[in-house]
Amino acid sequence: MDNQSIFQYSWEILPKKWVHKMKRSEHGNRSYTNTDYPFPLLCFLKWHTYTRVQVSIDICGVDHPSRKRRFEVVHNLLSTRYNSRIRVQTSADEVTRISPVVSLFPSAGRWEREVWDMSGVSSINHPDLR
Repeated sequence: MDNQSIFQYSWEILPKKWVHKMKRSEHGNRSYTNTDYPFPLLCFLKWHTYTRVQVSIDICGVDHPSRKRRFEVVHNLLSTRYNSRIRVQTSADEVTRISPVVSLFPSAGRWEREVWDMSGVSSINHPDLR
């Protein structure tokens, strides 16, 4: 299954409350989700037969001071089975907390801690924010 097929299939199958916008580029697929749904979306991407995301490459925090929800949390994922990169983005403000994904991807703990340190976006019940 190629990037185009994964993109099309994901858009058709995913609940619209999880993903409100998707974009496709030569560098991978990009999904925009609400603050409440990154965890179920990442569960789907990890365990579904046609996505099989095995690697959380990193998690970044981006600051857009002119926006109302000024922070953007970006999960960069890789499906080695389909050689596909997927980016999941969600917006947050100073008081919004996001769901941790360390239970899905153990390496994500370090990246979530960095987003907390650099951007101030915290995770709900994160095991080690220090």
